[in-house]
Amino acid sequence: MNAAWQAQEPSAKYLADAAVQTPPPLVRQFDLLATAPGGVARLRELILTLAVQGKLVPQDPSDEPASVLLQKIRAEKDRLIAAGEVKKEKTFAEICDEEKPFELPSAWEWVRLADVVRVLNGRAYAKQELLSAGTPVLRVGNLFTSSHWYYSDLVLEPAKYCLPGDLLYAWSASFGPFVWDGPKAIYHYHIWKLTPFDRSCFDARYWHTYLLEKTAEIKASGHGVSMVHMTKEKMEKIVAPLPPLAEQARIVTRVEELMRLCDALESQRRLETAQHAQLLNTLLGTLTDSTSPDELAANWQRVSDHFDLLLDRPEAVDALEQTILQLAVRGLLVPQDPNDEPASVLLEKIRKEKDRLIAAGEIKRDKLQPAITDDDQLFESPAGWCLARFGSIADIASDLVSPVTFGSAWQVAPDCIEKGTGRLLHKRTVAAAEITSPNHRFKPGQILYSKIRPSLSKAVVVDFDGLCSADMYPINSRLNAAFLHLYMLSKPFLNQVSVAENRVKMPKLNQESLTAFLVPIPPLAEQTRIVARVTQLRSLCADLRQRLSATQKTQSHLAEALVEI
Repeated sequence: MNAAWQAQEPSAKYLADAAVQTPPPLVRQFDLLATAPGGVARLRELILTLAVQGKLVPQDPSDEPASVLLQKIRAEKDRLIAAGEVKKEKTFAEICDEEKPFELPSAWEWVRLADVVRVLNGRAYAKQELLSAGTPVLRVGNLFTSSHWYYSDLVLEPAKYCLPGDLLYAWSASFGPFVWDGPKAIYHYHIWKLTPFDRSCFDARYWHTYLLEKTAEIKASGHGVSMVHMTKEKMEKIVAPLPPLAEQARIVTRVEELMRLCDALESQRRLETAQHAQLLNTLLGTLTDSTSPDELAANWQRVSDHFDLLLDRPEAVDALEQTILQLAVRGLLVPQDPNDEPASVLLEKIRKEKDRLIAAGEIKRDKLQPAITDDDQLFESPAGWCLARFGSIADIASDLVSPVTFGSAWQVAPDCIEKGTGRLLHKRTVAAAEITSPNHRFKPGQILYSKIRPSLSKAVVVDFDGLCSADMYPINSRLNAAFLHLYMLSKPFLNQVSVAENRVKMPKLNQESLTAFLVPIPPLAEQTRIVARVTQLRSLCADLRQRLSATQKTQSHLAEALVEI
């Protein structure tokens, strides 16, 4: 945090000093609100709400009341109309009680936007009018994310230009207010310029603050998409609170101070998040760097001493779960048993069975794979383990069929599988999926693996039959299917996916690449023990993730309660 903020530490005390009329519960629970999920965003919304309701700064009885300010604006508006400088606009109905959402402080007034400003439309441009040089043409995208500019050589009436300090409102799919701080520009269609009748009675920064709060209200109501249907008349009819001009300046100053405080809070959270991630990666990295069960046990003890600090957010539990998978497939999670039949014998049995099936014409002969050398070793394998190519221990069971006669069968596509976890989120019938193109038929016990964007690790072991998308591989495992599935979710497998992905323009894993992947093979009995242990630990991770989620929801609900006015 920089020196400017050291004197204004993000704390309840500063907020209390800054906003003397802030509700006491908010001050007492400031830290909860600031650290809750989305808490700083809610705090920003609250600051704007307090500002436009007159609850952020104290009123000063010596201020010239807004009623006098409004009289001056009306007088200048009448003068401009009489002089022919502006047109007489449509007269709107008096503001009724139903249009007043809260009680105003003394010396404030309710006004319609049209009482204070003219809402001026931008100009639409034909494609041939947008040039590479000339006067900048300000489009909605330039107010938000786009740095690409067009220009114009047209000479327009002064009202069609915006100057530094002008108040603008974008009303396209992206919408909101802006105080323009760029060079003289032509504002495009879908941007309104809000020009005051009397600039001496107008604080653009206050109206920017009010319109920020109004925009947040529109977005919170769920009708943000309707801004594209917002009309000039609807904008002009908006009912807004008008404070004394001097108070408007005090409100803006306080809002800017508190928004900088929110910026500091967000920077602090980002720093804490980055530091937490670095600590987590370092400590979990000591586990995966272990070279023996004894070293792992010692490193695990060190890490477990910090679990309350490390595992305080769902993404940390996700990282722990991936670490568990890495340890499992390296043979460090369960002890080896010298009585187990070694993996070399298992591979020989698999080879003989495949030869028998090939001879019987039940499966096709494997494509010849390159021999495994010492340079291919993924890590130092435990005693009794072997390294094999994916194609030698699993078959891709392509069986494309027309979905026409499978309407009631279950259908699975990549979107049905949670990325990185191997959990099936949902399934639907073929009829409900409304598919018409061929799908693969699959059977219970197979692994369904998405070959599209394979780095997402979308793989699941199914216990039912049905059809799956042609973007998936149904895989018959000749190992324990659950063990192979765990390996396919682990980092050693993903590292090979990353290399294969970089060889093609579209992220797609072809059969040739997949069958060449390296797989560490434990004895079959050890595979069963590994699966049982990982299942147990992943269950604990799921429980922890659920508790963290419940805690975050509680924090979020408390934060929502605190910001209710």
